[in-house]
This record gives sequence, C-alpha cells and structure tokens, in this order.
Amino acid sequence: MTDKPAKKERLFLFDTTLRDGQQTTGIDFSLDDKITIARMLDDLGVDYVEGGYPGANPTDTAFFETMRTQNATFTGFGMTRRPGISTSNDPGLKALLDAAGDAICFVAKSWDYHVDVALKTTLEENLACIQDSVMATLGVGKEPLVDLEHFFDGYKANPTYALACAEIAYQSGARWVVLCDTNGGTMPSEVENIVKTVQEKVPGDHLGIHPHNDTDQAVANALAAVRAGVRQIQGTLNGIGERCGNANLTSLIPTLMLKEPYASQFEIGVSSDQLAKLTNTSRAFDEVLNRAPNRHAPYVGAAAFATKAGIHASALLKEPETYEHVPPATVGNTRRVLVSDQAGKSNLLAELGRLGIVVDPKDPRLDDLLAELKEREAAGYSYEGADASLALLAMGRLGTIPDYFKVESYKVGVERRFNAIGKEITVSEAVVKINVDGEILMSVAEGNGPVNALDKSLRKDLGRYQATIADLELVDFKVRILNAGTAAITRVLIESEDTTTGDRWYTVGVSENIVDASFQALTDSIVTKLMRAEGLMLAPAAE
Repeated sequence: MTDKPAKKERLFLFDTTLRDGQQTTGIDFSLDDKITIARMLDDLGVDYVEGGYPGANPTDTAFFETMRTQNATFTGFGMTRRPGISTSNDPGLKALLDAAGDAICFVAKSWDYHVDVALKTTLEENLACIQDSVMATLGVGKEPLVDLEHFFDGYKANPTYALACAEIAYQSGARWVVLCDTNGGTMPSEVENIVKTVQEKVPGDHLGIHPHNDTDQAVANALAAVRAGVRQIQGTLNGIGERCGNANLTSLIPTLMLKEPYASQFEIGVSSDQLAKLTNTSRAFDEVLNRAPNRHAPYVGAAAFATKAGIHASALLKEPETYEHVPPATVGNTRRVLVSDQAGKSNLLAELGRLGIVVDPKDPRLDDLLAELKEREAAGYSYEGADASLALLAMGRLGTIPDYFKVESYKVGVERRFNAIGKEITVSEAVVKINVDGEILMSVAEGNGPVNALDKSLRKDLGRYQATIADLELVDFKVRILNAGTAAITRVLIESEDTTTGDRWYTVGVSENIVDASFQALTDSIVTKLMRAEGLMLAPAAE
C-alpha cells in the first residue's frame, strides 16, 4: 500500500508593481499603462493586484473607478485613519472604502520611533488607528490587509510594541498581517527568526512578507519568511521598486514552482502553462516601461540559459542538464550557445541552428566562417548580442543573401546655427546614394544627430522595397568605445523592431568612425527586415 502524497500548502502572491513599483526612479505609469499591466498580472495568475492609492492622485483615482481584474483580488492601498480623526470623517479612508476593489491594504506604523516622529501621536492611538481601519473595511464587505511598515527594524528596537501592532491587526480581522522590511537591511536569518516569534501572536496562514532589495537579498528574505511560516509574499514584476527594488516575483515564481523544498511543499496560483509564459510577460512588461530587458535576469533573461565556452557548449548540447538548472522551456526561455572568440564549431552549429540556418557540419565553409568570426571579435565586433548581424554574416558566406541594394556613397554634415526665433540649434543632414536594380536613388534628410539623419535618409527611398520597410523602427542605439583616445575603435549596437509583428533584432557595426559603425548596423537592420519579410530569415528562438 502506497502512502498518499502530502497535501501542498497554498502560498499567495501579492503583486505591488502598480503601487510600490511606481516609486521606482524614472517610472511613471499612465492610466493606460496601469490597465495593460493589470491585465498582464491577472493573466499571470497572481492572487492580488495592488493597483495604487485611490484619492492620492488623478491617475490612481481614475484607475479605481472600476474593477481592473477578473481573477486576482483587486486591491487598493492607503493609510490607516489619521490620528485624532474618526473613520467617518477621514477623507483618505473614505476614498479607499468607496473605490472599486475587493480588498484594501493599509500601511501602518509598527516602529515606535516612527509613531513618534512621523505620526506625532501616542503608541495607543496608533493601535486604535489600525483597529478602526480594519473594522471599517470589514464593514463595507472588503478584505482588509495591514502592511506593518518598518516591522523588522521596529521589532529590533521595541519587540513588544511591534508585536502589539501585528496582534491588534489580526485580532481586528485583518486577513493578512504583512511584515515589511521597508529599509531592506534585514538579513535572511533575522527574517526567519523574527517571523517564528511573530507566529506566537499571529498564525502563519495570516502572515505576509514585504522585502526590499537594498542588500540584494529580497528574494532570499521572502524564501526565508516562507520557511518560517509566512504564507503570503509581496513583490513586483522584474523586481522594480523604490531605491534598489522589491522582491522579484519573476524570480520567485519559478523558484517556488521548480525548486525544492518549495515545489513539494507548496502550491501557488500560477499554473505550469502560465509559468511557460513568464519570459514573455517579463519582456512585455519592460516594453511597457520602454526599457531594454535585463539580458542577465535569472530565468527570463536572454543570457539566462546561454553559454559560450567551447567545452561547456559541447557538453550542453549533448546533456543539457550539465549546465542548466531547469529546462529553459518551463519558463518560456530558450537555450543559447553563443558565438564568440571562445567558440568552437559546436557553438557555431548550435547558434546557426537557432537562427534557422541549416548547414552540413562537414561543410568546409564553416571553418572559414569560424575563423572570420574570431578575427572580427578580435577587431571589436561582438555577435553575442547581435543575432541579426551574425545571421547575415553566415548567410553571406553561404551565398544566400539577395542583392537588395548597394550603397554607392553617403555623406553627413553637422551644422550649428540660429533658428528663426534666434535660438541656437544643431542640425544634422545626411545624403545617401543607393543602387536598386540598376537605378541610382539619392535621398536627403535632417535629423537630431548624424545617426538619426542617416537612418531617415537611408529609409526615405528604397525603391520597390520602400513599402516593406515602412513598419521598421529603430528602438535603441548603444555606443561603446573599445579603446581610449579620439581615434578609438567604436562599436555600435542597434535594436530594431517590426512594429507590425512586434519582432525585434540586433545588429552591430565597428569602425574608428562612429558614423560608419552606425551605418553598418543600420544597413544590416534593413537587410534583416527585407529577408524576414520574404521568409528568408527566421526570428531566432530567443533574443
């Protein structure tokens, strides 16, 4: 007779991307952004989506005019009632109670020092504020949560009072009492020990953890809290948040689902199918933020399952488990064997296969291609992050690139002058002459800089290919100086997008002249677009 497997305990994921994540330097969500992100989170399978602070600003107030989730608990955030004011006379509390949503997460002081200097009230009144706010929330049929701000610092300063704050929140009816490492300086061992003590007052299935990442241990602190008994985790997509960020749910979700002891002991609301979309969710979120994804992010980064050392690559291709801690497909990512100056033929064949380029392993041209790649890497090229340029180089050596156009010449000028209203401006002008099917086409364009002017001019008239590149957009432009001095070698990496399909690709150029390096990458980008449009070049499995 076999034993039945032990029933897994439920862990709840509370996403605060739209509230705490909005405090990230350089991030400011529009109403449309918040609606889009809430839909992403709902589709991902998190249990709570904290949407912001209704009544605090016009965007959040508008966001809470209606329900924004179908599956997750839609949650508002705000302060407990103000000291000395009743719940019925507190406009901030009223805005929370009246807003759309299923739950309210209150931020409450739990460090006696902050009660004194921030709230300027008594310790007893602060406890009453927590109690009254929780009870008012229950009175309108919503689920109350209490974030105990600075809990761990407060506990270390005055454990009796910090525990009293947790106990009053629970006894008043809070579904979750959340222990916040607001300053982000608590160590995992401290978190684990303190959480165990708190459970003498509040059971673990009513406790949450809200760690910040100031020591780069927010994920570790969340896991430590879970081991100690906490059953709710608060975090954000891609770990965004104030200062150094919050616990990264994009790392926590796969760790909880794929790593022991968590995978055997717990279950979360994210299914294996939703987990397989995690990489796409992470990158789509970065797209909303208008920033490049972190290529080295755990689980979801383009380099998370990449290797370039020849002996590693050979072993990886034969037995993936040798250098992969989980199968990449479980999180929607893909294995990559990079081509660099450390590459062997196995790397090259694997990368060409990923790019959809079929070649006989015995083809003698492979040795020539590998030698050229290493020469180019020595000269400053880097193809690890420039899949499209690598594909073009390989296909060119294999004789499979159509002769779309030939650049006869280009010229760029920069002029500083005064405009019509007397303001000093700098204008760049580019002239590009190309040959398309024997016809010479010349285009002139102005831009904000030499590269922008070249880009506009090159794409202004491409003859019969003009309609094909109409939805091509230059998304990002990175310049790196490879050695010192004004005559330094410059490497330019360009990210381009097909705005119709959403596909992106990267091209590289290297030269002593930054404009020439940029022009190389630009022309590679256009040829890539034309070849993809004809189905002659496949989008790589992961970029």
